[in-house]
Amino acid sequence: MAIRFELIHQDKTTGARYGILHTPHGSYETPIFMPVGTQATVKTLDVQEIKEVSQGLILGNTYHLWLQPGDEIIKNHGGIRGFMNWDGALLTDSGGFQVFSLSKIRKITEDGVTFRHHLNGSQLHLTPEDSIRIQNNLGADIIMSFDECPPFHSPYEYHKESLERTLRWAKRGKDVHSRPEEQALFGIVQGGPYKELRKHSIDELKKIDFPGYSIGGLSVGETKEEMYDILKFLKSEMPEDKPRYLMGVGSPDDIVHGVENGIDMFDCVLPTRIARHGTAMSSTGKVVIKNKAYESDFGPLDPNCDCKVCKNYTRSYLRHLFKAKEILGLRLVTYHNLYYLKTLMKDIREAIKQDRFAEFKEKLIVDYFD
Repeated sequence: MAIRFELIHQDKTTGARYGILHTPHGSYETPIFMPVGTQATVKTLDVQEIKEVSQGLILGNTYHLWLQPGDEIIKNHGGIRGFMNWDGALLTDSGGFQVFSLSKIRKITEDGVTFRHHLNGSQLHLTPEDSIRIQNNLGADIIMSFDECPPFHSPYEYHKESLERTLRWAKRGKDVHSRPEEQALFGIVQGGPYKELRKHSIDELKKIDFPGYSIGGLSVGETKEEMYDILKFLKSEMPEDKPRYLMGVGSPDDIVHGVENGIDMFDCVLPTRIARHGTAMSSTGKVVIKNKAYESDFGPLDPNCDCKVCKNYTRSYLRHLFKAKEILGLRLVTYHNLYYLKTLMKDIREAIKQDRFAEFKEKLIVDYFD
């Protein structure tokens, strides 16, 4: 089996889950945050730095790597791991989200999606079978079913039609998956804001029987309250013995709400994206380092952080790097943000093991947003 999930402890008050995810390339404590390496690189960081700011499980992006350099070239490197010289574990998405988010012109049929290249406008076609074949070539430990991610507030009938097609695509993808002993294929729960459709989605995916389940169609424009409501509903519907992955969620408040509702795995471009624009995550909330208030601030980015950035550089220096448009500034804040989330996940796991997650969650929200 490509992966195995051990559920070791549940917080007595909230039911938050502490477990271990065993993969062909390492075992990882959960809940876990996975940095996003869209183009076989976590932006601005080298492989050694990625090891320092992650638990060892990161993402690659099927859509982008399919278009550049091409999955056959990556296959000839021995997969993404050989391509980027990574010795940890990997997860790839299906490419579906980018097809729908980056292409303004697309046609969805039962066969798949015809769309325009987001850069050069050339016509492309992607089917569920193509997505799995590409991911087989990319060689990640965990791969995703091809799905449509409709806008959250689309009409019920659209969500229903899309969901039924996504379920058929999930079955087709599993049928052609050529490396099930090496790569775990996850099903993706869709259904927008409609709990009846969400339940139908997970019930049908369980019949197909996947080694793990992802929750899609969230963090795509809905309110936080709407997202948390769907997560709370799905908490009791998801299989207890399989890992649960909330796709595209990475802010500290969303993470603790997800953990409270039984989520084991998270990913998001948020920490690296905001870092490149000069915003740091910290134990006392966001720090917009370009602000003039930090011009003569000789303190660390986060006084409660022991990463190499906080140990060695002042807020004043980091502000200078951004004002001078020096690339080092982007690198240092990216490193810090991912280290912050790695530390946050470690603290979350300790709180779950000690049955004090509810207090931990409330304190984090106060500290981060006060």
